[in-house]
Amino acid sequence: MTPDRFFALMLLLESRDGATTQELASALGVSLRTITRDLNWLRDAGLPVTAHRGRLGGVTMLPGSGLDLTRLTADERDHLSLIGLDEKQRAELDPSVESRRALAKIAAKQSRRDQELLPLTDVVHVDSRPWLQTSASGTTPASLIGSVRRGRRLRIEYDSSRESGPRDLVVDPYGLFAKAGVWYLIADCARVPRMYRLERITTWKEVDQPRRIRENQTLGTVAAALVDQWAHNHAIEVSATIDQSQIERAERIFGPRLVRDDREESATGRKVTIRFLHLEDVRALLPFGDAITVHGPKEARAHLRALATSLARHYAPSPSPDHQHLASRTAGEILAPSSR
Repeated sequence: MTPDRFFALMLLLESRDGATTQELASALGVSLRTITRDLNWLRDAGLPVTAHRGRLGGVTMLPGSGLDLTRLTADERDHLSLIGLDEKQRAELDPSVESRRALAKIAAKQSRRDQELLPLTDVVHVDSRPWLQTSASGTTPASLIGSVRRGRRLRIEYDSSRESGPRDLVVDPYGLFAKAGVWYLIADCARVPRMYRLERITTWKEVDQPRRIRENQTLGTVAAALVDQWAHNHAIEVSATIDQSQIERAERIFGPRLVRDDREESATGRKVTIRFLHLEDVRALLPFGDAITVHGPKEARAHLRALATSLARHYAPSPSPDHQHLASRTAGEILAPSSR
């Protein structure tokens, strides 16, 4: 359990007389299995969390044993409700005094039993950034959050990886979204929802107009729809066999775009289907070398063959001077043979 989710769950239990596990899971945006595991974690940590079955049952915490919400201001509760951010991401968003004050108040309100345990911040550290992530060079969350909270339209210059140069766009922002250690601006552009990586926003400024977001849409609903679209929309399905030694690596890289075929498995390979948005994206298979065999479609095989040929030609060893001289003589003799 992340520290932020711990605080959010404690706040929910403290502020309600009782809640079902489904209500808690929906409020925190996690699965029933995750919320059950979190509740067991709280009980194992010695917190008096109880669960009662039946129509009037639910999950409760004994009064006076949790967090003292009366000591928290509205802004402090607002900052603690941001679930899933690690310390670095929270600092990127805004190193606010509200967050520090809230954590200090909670730490000061510990029972004697709690004081026998090491603080969670000493024994739990969360870093949700992916491995080998390069440092961001574009817009920072802290610089953008003020304009987003003011509900203003934004004019951004966005350097897309699929475009030859930066594009000038006017967008209506819903808010900032952190996914897998990367910050995104979720916004409508010409009434179409988009996800913009903050590190690719080279410049931005507020437009003197209020944002015009679609009715009945929130940051959460738009972000969920965009993530689902990214995971399932595709233009090409590649059928392939991956060596057993590389299947876990492939699943980490391609995520839900890779679907196992449980009907076809051998000791050496696993049959899979991988979905790509564009034919050009199949180049992501090149790092697997001969550990992956693409069966179809033929366009994917042809594109991989062209990419591999180009790569082999690029790294082909340069011929030696003697070899070049011999090749030149041979070519000259073929073009102008001596008359005898």
